[in-house]
Amino acid sequence: MDTQVTTPVTHAPPPREIDVETLRRRLEEAVDGEVRFDTGSRAAYSTDASNYRQVPIGVVVPRHLDAGVAAVSVCRARDVPVLSRGGGTSLAGQCCNVAVVIDWSKHCGQVESVDVPGRRITVQAGAVLDHVNHVLERDGLMVGPKPSSHRACTIGGMIGNDSCGASAQAYGKMADSVLRLEILTYDGVRAWVGPTGADEYARIQAEGGRLAEIYRRLRDLRDDTMELVRTRFPRLERRVSGYNLDQLLPENGFNLARALVGSEGTLVTVLRAELAVVPRPAARSLAVLGFQDIFAAADAVPSVAAHRPLALEAMDETMYRLARAERPHDPALRDLPPGAGWLLVQFGGDTADEARQRAEDMMRDLCRSDGRPAPSHAFLGDPAREDELWRLRESGLGVEAYPPTGRQTYEGWSDAAVPPERLGAYLRDYDRLRHRHGYAHSALYGHFGQGCVHGRLPLDLHTDDGIARYRRFAEEGADLVASYGGSLSGEHGDGQALAELLPRMFGEQVVEAFGRMKAVFDPRDRMNPGKVVHPHRLDDDLAQRHFYPLEPRHTFFGYPADHGRFGHAATRCVGTGNCRKHTFEGGVMCPSYRVTREEEHSTRGRARLLEEMVRGDLITDGWRSEAVRDALDLCLACKGCRAECPVNVDMATYKAEFLAHHYRHRLRPAAHYSMGWLPLWAALASAAPHAVNALTQTPGLSRLVKAAAGVSGRRALPRFAGSASPTGSRGAAWSGPARGGAWCCGRTRSPTTSSRAWRGRPWRCWRPPGSRCTCRR
Repeated sequence: MDTQVTTPVTHAPPPREIDVETLRRRLEEAVDGEVRFDTGSRAAYSTDASNYRQVPIGVVVPRHLDAGVAAVSVCRARDVPVLSRGGGTSLAGQCCNVAVVIDWSKHCGQVESVDVPGRRITVQAGAVLDHVNHVLERDGLMVGPKPSSHRACTIGGMIGNDSCGASAQAYGKMADSVLRLEILTYDGVRAWVGPTGADEYARIQAEGGRLAEIYRRLRDLRDDTMELVRTRFPRLERRVSGYNLDQLLPENGFNLARALVGSEGTLVTVLRAELAVVPRPAARSLAVLGFQDIFAAADAVPSVAAHRPLALEAMDETMYRLARAERPHDPALRDLPPGAGWLLVQFGGDTADEARQRAEDMMRDLCRSDGRPAPSHAFLGDPAREDELWRLRESGLGVEAYPPTGRQTYEGWSDAAVPPERLGAYLRDYDRLRHRHGYAHSALYGHFGQGCVHGRLPLDLHTDDGIARYRRFAEEGADLVASYGGSLSGEHGDGQALAELLPRMFGEQVVEAFGRMKAVFDPRDRMNPGKVVHPHRLDDDLAQRHFYPLEPRHTFFGYPADHGRFGHAATRCVGTGNCRKHTFEGGVMCPSYRVTREEEHSTRGRARLLEEMVRGDLITDGWRSEAVRDALDLCLACKGCRAECPVNVDMATYKAEFLAHHYRHRLRPAAHYSMGWLPLWAALASAAPHAVNALTQTPGLSRLVKAAAGVSGRRALPRFAGSASPTGSRGAAWSGPARGGAWCCGRTRSPTTSSRAWRGRPWRCWRPPGSRCTCRR
């Protein structure tokens, strides 16, 4: 075992040169799972939903928790960094690194136990939040925090980021839901941790070993920094930045589990979690308040929050205009009362009348209190309409990413939180800061009930001058937040985007204490290095720096939404992970991911490979890339992503573009000819349908035909009709449903009772057995 140190981790020791091939072999020998060091897998995991890009050494997908433990053991033996990854939706860069990425989300996502009377569950770290809530729904329970990425984010990722979401107004951060954690340290200690009373501490010390040393050193750290933590940590519900040293204080029960929440995989690997869950509200109501601007809306937050809503969200006029331009017929937009800044206030109750009454009481009090102009208001009594409006608020990131006029926006300063009673003043100062740096034309929205503000910015992350301006803005923004007693991060975590700025918020002594905590668990800085402690600079590893995509000289599609550039289209994905939905969820996107649970076969994963292709330094063979071809192979070209992706990634079009270039002047697979030229084969078959049926339906010959056509042997080939269409045209007519019925007439204009036999042919009406003809002739 490495010699333990007591000094802070202020400089990461450099890893020895990695023998990648030996590492791959050792992982394959030791791990029951998928070990991937190929170009395609590394490209798919090269970034998250942030501005950063770091190509991993390799990817491991363990089939069970013990296999993941074995992977960490192999990495420790080779002194290789490790990054645990869940849904990959992190916005601050904490989910990409030059490390071995362990993806827990495919196989390690079981809900192991549900204690309904005790309102607690035990889940594996890779469990997706929506899946967990789906399991709990039958018992009327749910996990309290619900970030907008709930379709993709995992419990382990939520623990790593200390996630919140709109529901944190009522149920708190993820730390407030954590009862115990099963953890794994880089040096191999595996244990359940939680609150540690005197008896429990004594028992651990009596057993001795590395775990006892960890507890002893953490208590020393607590004793040394107790007053510092009490005085320098912001008294703020949304304080997510930094390590949770406050959870080690005596008044918080020396709670090691909650101290590890929000550490972003830099201290331990979380294997399992025991969580407190909450009852689902029996009834909900949603009131919408309209104000003259977003600043007036922020001023009203304390008065509204006094009524203890379940959620208190906000959006400004800019976000409204962007949503209207994106979806002009969205019914949710019609539910907003007059104004230029809105608060969305959700209440719960045992009955619908109780929930409605609480909303009405709040609106009545607001209209007669504190001397401010009364807001306009609307009450939504329909749960379906409420869900539509809530969906509009959740879509903020996608709606503002590509405004119809103006520059593309990026993360970077989208997550600060200040005391809610000071939110209005902070927003006015923040707005002046945005104007001063040329970032004024961007939306403001977020979890105003807890003082958390979101909003992407039109940053120039391509040029050195633009990046230098971004750095100046971030430094001034950090000083502004600190002056208001706020937190640089209100839910997204520090990662790489904010960690460098933590001394401006906490002071050097507290940041040194973070280094001491890191040294207790990971003295060699091999757990997600470069994040939180000894961070990389916020302007290092930027994916867009000096990145100008390789553009083809000729494209087969126009890409009007991407300035006519395929390279821009290939980088459109912002990584929200909506394409990683479970099968029980509605919608279409993404069918291949729902079956395979593979990042590479999600819309996001494919977009990452296309981005790396036009980047040209990882995937170097351009249109001839087999890695990109393989990732696109299972894409059904269903256009589900075009309709459901928040930024309208159109993978069907990108696939067609890629395949046209990939196979240009080359033979394609047989299936491309058999399926792509199906109209031609059908027209030829109509000349002798009986002969063709004999060829395709005879068992031995049928197998040969399917093999030649590149069709699976398990597929049944269609049978061609034995007669021509009734108009006498030479086309193979549909022979009708297989189970009885008859053609009842010739032409019809009724689409409900007809099927078109062939393009350019008239409609024909099919009468099912025992029914009358109802077509209109």
